[in-house]
Amino acid sequence: MLGSVVSFTGMAIAGRQLQGVHDTFEIMAARSFVSFFLVIAAAVAMGRLRDISGVRLGGHALRNVVHFTGQNLWFFALTLIPLAQLIAIEFTSPLWVILLSPLLLGERITGPRAVAAGLGFVGILIVVRPDFNTLNLGVLAAAGAAVCFAATNIATKRLARDVTILSILFWLTVMQFVFGTVLAAMDGHITWPTAATAPWLALIGVTGLVAHLCLTSALRLAPATFVMPVDFIRLPLMAFAGALLYQEQLEPLLFAGAALILFANWINIRSETRKTHTR
Repeated sequence: MLGSVVSFTGMAIAGRQLQGVHDTFEIMAARSFVSFFLVIAAAVAMGRLRDISGVRLGGHALRNVVHFTGQNLWFFALTLIPLAQLIAIEFTSPLWVILLSPLLLGERITGPRAVAAGLGFVGILIVVRPDFNTLNLGVLAAAGAAVCFAATNIATKRLARDVTILSILFWLTVMQFVFGTVLAAMDGHITWPTAATAPWLALIGVTGLVAHLCLTSALRLAPATFVMPVDFIRLPLMAFAGALLYQEQLEPLLFAGAALILFANWINIRSETRKTHTR
């Protein structure tokens, strides 16, 4: 799980380092290009190339359109708001799953889920402290990314019933490379990697894939009630990285709101774990 925390943090810092040089589409294309070869190398090393198939291509396409949108919004928000604020808003993604699951999975909102969602969105207001007279594009992009990540998690849950994780990762890298390349070229200009930016782009490709693999492995090895609180270490880590590298302020209200969001997530995870044990 610590591998996931470090990887996600590294990806955020690498993304910030590319600010003003590469647009989000170019970053996504480069990330997918690097990740594709890592997925193939892992499949060959494990002797699991046969796990990759064309089953449920429509489901893969839908999932990757949503995830691609969310990831672009995340990289865009990364250039506009402090790192800690971005991560705090990202942590609302499980709360959006609560609201979307009745529509997409037919699940009902239980009492603990409703309490978790309510507390989480109070936390959002504390973190964001919205000024309704002006629109903060960075905050809106981060919120949009959180919603997209929630929808991606639901789509992944449905896909995983029929296809392997390796197949999901393969089609993620292939489809998102195509999406990124096509959209990056639409303005008639692509900024190719340079000696200065290539290492950061490669780091995003490696850390993005490793983070998801570590998180998936951790959830298989330990209960979510143990794993997810470790993921919350990302918030103070990102806050201090932002302060150290980019002179971003450490605001007490941000940590108070983030703590409420994390507590809301803990309530939901605890409730779901208890429900599983009582079946």
